[in-house]
Amino acid sequence: QVQLVESGGGLVRAGGSLSVSCAVSGSVFSIGDMGWYRQAPGKQRELVATITSAGRTNYADSVKGRFTISRDNTKSTVALQMNSLKPEDTAVYYCNARISTHQGFRIRAEDYWGQGTQVTVSA
Repeated sequence: QVQLVESGGGLVRAGGSLSVSCAVSGSVFSIGDMGWYRQAPGKQRELVATITSAGRTNYADSVKGRFTISRDNTKSTVALQMNSLKPEDTAVYYCNARISTHQGFRIRAEDYWGQGTQVTVSA
């Protein structure tokens, strides 16, 4: 029903830029906080950046000043612009969103995840 579809991953040289995006589809009442997380091979998933429905942002220290998260509430999308990429940014990037849906005449909020998109940064 509700889906988060990611796109824009790929291979980039160190120092280069890449943008990933995520689109929400399905029967959605509202979308709350959205964010990007990443997971490198053999490592735990970590928060990269979040953005509230009002546009307030939060970044991991490791990406602060290099990455920019944004959202378009009319299109139900969230994007992550990644600049000055480093090899340590290599990971699968996952989109996350807090989505409220109708459950009968009630409204329920749940976290949804995208399928992940690979970002590889070569030295």
